[in-house]
Amino acid sequence: MEPPSITEKLAQLSVAQPECTIYRVHSHLRNVNDKAYEPEIISIGPYHCGKNNLKMLEEHKLRYLHLLLQSKKKNVQDFISVIAQLEQEARKCYAEPISLNATKFTEMLVLDGIFIIELVRKCNMIHLREKNDPIFHMDWIMNSLQRDLMLFENQIPFFILLELFDLVEVPGHHNRLMYLFSYFFNNIYPGKVNRDSSKLSPHKIKHLLDLVHFDWFPSSDLLSFGEDTKDVRKRWRFINSATGLREANVKFKRNEEVTTLFKVEFKNGTMLLAPMTIEDRTESFLRNLIAYEQYFQDTQSSFVTDYVKFLDCLIDSSRDVEILSRFGIIENWLGDDEVVANMFNKLTDSVTGPGKRFIYGEIFENVNFHCRRKRNRWMAKLRRNYLNSPWAIISIFVAVVIVLLTITQTVFSILQVVV
Repeated sequence: MEPPSITEKLAQLSVAQPECTIYRVHSHLRNVNDKAYEPEIISIGPYHCGKNNLKMLEEHKLRYLHLLLQSKKKNVQDFISVIAQLEQEARKCYAEPISLNATKFTEMLVLDGIFIIELVRKCNMIHLREKNDPIFHMDWIMNSLQRDLMLFENQIPFFILLELFDLVEVPGHHNRLMYLFSYFFNNIYPGKVNRDSSKLSPHKIKHLLDLVHFDWFPSSDLLSFGEDTKDVRKRWRFINSATGLREANVKFKRNEEVTTLFKVEFKNGTMLLAPMTIEDRTESFLRNLIAYEQYFQDTQSSFVTDYVKFLDCLIDSSRDVEILSRFGIIENWLGDDEVVANMFNKLTDSVTGPGKRFIYGEIFENVNFHCRRKRNRWMAKLRRNYLNSPWAIISIFVAVVIVLLTITQTVFSILQVVV
């Protein structure tokens, strides 16, 4: 059978671009660190469904559904019939074709959705937990679940979760669900979170990763670039690493007063940064948020991508990590400074940006202006060429002492002659 002609292909082409919200991570990003986008213990949605290494919690999903049906005195068909009406709408959210038929796809949405809802309810309300539930007895399982549930590929549409929550608790109390999710994900963020639930419409949320991204969204004063902003790439250059900036008389200070990790200030030669904790899940967390911003750049500022690029400039080597750790800006739970440096050096590989709305462009300009001052350039050259090691400092100190002693001896000799 001959393949269809271009005329036939055009006839079959849909004019409207599908409004997909759940994608697979493209190969350019995935090839840098494939594991960062892969779930560790649980599959949510169709992309990783049925994988052998993720069967550990499949029975647990059924158990949560069974316990809920018992406690609410409902039949599983009550949930399936509601979600079946949304099956086509949910299917359109996925950029990749879904091989599951309507029945299997609907059942997957119900099973995964109920598990997520019951998980966050049990996390917040201890009395709902089973006595021997391993999820709440083994910290590593909860840590992996928090990681897996915000992965870019491991999602179901948020409107499915809203519909299921209406069947589990009082219908329409969606702010309650927002609170449960915020509580569940609270300790996965590596830095301060500036939440404002009043600005959040549950029906506009795409999926859980979108919710996590919105929760971390910084205040409007940081995202000050408007639609008519000039291309700021013409006005700024990348800054030096922490080591280079220290040589140019830039000081670093931990800032506890800011409400968001993304607020960076530069005042009188001092860079003030909020503390950031680096742990096992941090790379995956940041990579998936960066991937999200790569696909939805038209609607949101890429503040995570911009901040990671900012840190990538500050961190070239383990020496830079050590400097930032010394001032309390990086809390390194991984222990190895070299590992942290390598992580940041690779996080923006194959990532588009920073774009013309780069939120740290003005900071970069101010820092570079400071470093270009003659006094600071002279200090940088002195530290780089002569004060770059303890032995060099000792040698200069000894030389200065010898010069002073020589001058002193000369003065005394002159005075003796005069007297």
